[in-house]
Amino acid sequence: MTRVKDEAPLARTEDRERDITVGAGRPLAWLLVITGAVGLLAAWVITLDKFRLLEDPAFTPGCSLNPVVSCGNIMKSEQASVFGFPNPMLGLVTYGMVIAIGAALLSGARLRRWYWLGLNAGTLFGVGFCTWLMHQSLYEIGSLCLWCCSAWAATIVMFWYVTSHTLRKGLLPAPRAVRGFLDEFTWVLPALHIGIIGMLILTRWWTFWTS
Repeated sequence: MTRVKDEAPLARTEDRERDITVGAGRPLAWLLVITGAVGLLAAWVITLDKFRLLEDPAFTPGCSLNPVVSCGNIMKSEQASVFGFPNPMLGLVTYGMVIAIGAALLSGARLRRWYWLGLNAGTLFGVGFCTWLMHQSLYEIGSLCLWCCSAWAATIVMFWYVTSHTLRKGLLPAPRAVRGFLDEFTWVLPALHIGIIGMLILTRWWTFWTS
């Protein structure tokens, strides 16, 4: 009987933690709407161009500007259909979901902890997938797609700000110093991340950019 009594408060604590709901300020809500919209637009344009390319192999996408910035080379690669269908079709669904979540937060919605962690996991998958695509574009395919770059940047910003929110709200464990840093300097993380990618792109085709 004593063991049951000791475990009861712990069970109630766990239930309360599961019932916690957390909202978000308007800046984060708008950020989700805007980055989701950028990603959705990029996915939509790439999907349309992919269909045109399937209909006409001689079709040249509008963002194919030179030997390096060549969306056509990206779309024709095997990496463009990793899951058996064009990659941007996945973006049509996921970025649309992000816009919906941002709109819900703007209306005052409060989400459960598991929902925030699911969103964080989704953005982590997105950043991981984008990182793999960046590597493939730079070092395997040897071309860049401007619309892809836009989607990469939007996903990176989205990931860091969602991660910052979950850490600062205590939805994920973090030292007080980390939470204090994120309160003021979250913007440093996506800026540094995108800056590193920019430097990789610059050095990868340094001769082309400077010629």
